[in-house]
Amino acid sequence: MKQSTIVCVRVALICATVLLLASPVRAADRDLVLAIQPILDEQQTRKAFQPLCDFLASATGRNCTLFTSSHFYPYWEAARQGKQFNLVLDAAHFTDYRVQKHGFEVLAKVPDSVSYSLITRNDDLIIDPAELVGKRVATLGIPSIGAARLNSLFPKPTRQPMTVEVPDADRGIQMLLEKKVDAAILPTPVVSQHMARGASVNVVMTTDPIPHIALSASATLDPATREVIRQAMTKAHLNDRGREMLKAVGFERFETASASIYKGQATVLQQYWGY
Repeated sequence: MKQSTIVCVRVALICATVLLLASPVRAADRDLVLAIQPILDEQQTRKAFQPLCDFLASATGRNCTLFTSSHFYPYWEAARQGKQFNLVLDAAHFTDYRVQKHGFEVLAKVPDSVSYSLITRNDDLIIDPAELVGKRVATLGIPSIGAARLNSLFPKPTRQPMTVEVPDADRGIQMLLEKKVDAAILPTPVVSQHMARGASVNVVMTTDPIPHIALSASATLDPATREVIRQAMTKAHLNDRGREMLKAVGFERFETASASIYKGQATVLQQYWGY
């Protein structure tokens, strides 16, 4: 065999190998990776939001997997890097952060707004947050919006409560009822759910509302796919499959949203390392 022929065969084999190796990478690049903030533990998060992931997979024809974190420290690091997921359902401050820092596009949001509630046990006569100075208050980890809102209630470094970080909102309420903490500041919807089930808690105050959670997409997802997702989410309440998904995740519907709704929400993160 001529030397030139041998070289051509080798080049052909190398090209074929490269194509075989590259195909799975391109397939993986098409996958949807949906991140969910850790207001529940990882197991609960996966159970609660797998129906949303399945719905998005069906709408786009792409595989969808969930990205979860054990608590807010690794989640904040992942948010800063912005590379481990291409879709995220998240609170207002993180949504705005990704828009500003990583070029994410806001596709849809849960209607209305959301707040955090500072709660105590019914048998504790606390009516003013100032009464909690020096006492133990449970909150989701830094830099969750709850932790940031708690800090804003006590601006003086010498007059603050002792923060007790909890892995999820349910654990915060449990610790409060078990008298392991004196108070907790947690998402109002979660507090309302527990109160509806008979939890003996008292709402001391509720924070000013902020835009409800949003679904945003990385610029690495092509515009056509982003639009398919936007349409699927905002029309979900109009079809059986969509309504089934919404019921599973606990939302009535999603509405079209844009970055302007969340503009300025990320400023609460400026006090944290890595902003």
